[in-house]
Amino acid sequence: MGYLFTSESVSEGHPDKVADQISDALLDEFLRRDAESKVACETLVTTGLAVLSGEVRTKAYVDVQEVARRVIKRIGYTKQSYRFDSESCGVISAIHEQSPDINQGVVREKEEEQGAGDQGMMFGYASKETDEYMPLSLVLSHVLLIELAKIRREGKEMTYLAPDSKSQVTIEYGDNNEPMRVHTIVVSTQHDDFDE
Repeated sequence: MGYLFTSESVSEGHPDKVADQISDALLDEFLRRDAESKVACETLVTTGLAVLSGEVRTKAYVDVQEVARRVIKRIGYTKQSYRFDSESCGVISAIHEQSPDINQGVVREKEEEQGAGDQGMMFGYASKETDEYMPLSLVLSHVLLIELAKIRREGKEMTYLAPDSKSQVTIEYGDNNEPMRVHTIVVSTQHDDFDE
């Protein structure tokens, strides 16, 4: 029996992705300045505000506000009308020194001295549908947003596009679990006001 399978993707300007990109940039910057840095950071973004939090052990100084603003600007949040822009949004740092117990779980002289460490559980699967080993619906969702971002950055067509967007693709599968056709495509995007 056939079925439908749907995947969704969000653009670089979606709040979840903005937060991830800021956290990644902070990690990269700490490691660039001190390769022995231990960094566990998270970011929350909302209207007019980015909150940087986590624990860091490093010998380096990083201007975390500058890093966050640089990422926000690169993504495309440069207009005050977005109510979140690189120049005027608040950036609060709640980053503090890493706990000695967590540090002991990462850096230790003897195996039995392991402390809290970092825990995590992930799951996933690979699919032979695409070269990326991801479901076709997810790959197509990503491609749509990559192309939308290129159009936005070029600024020649659809100049009203803003950074936040989302795509969703549904694929119809046949009885043999093979993709038959694209059933539905949905793309939604943040945009500037249209002049009447």
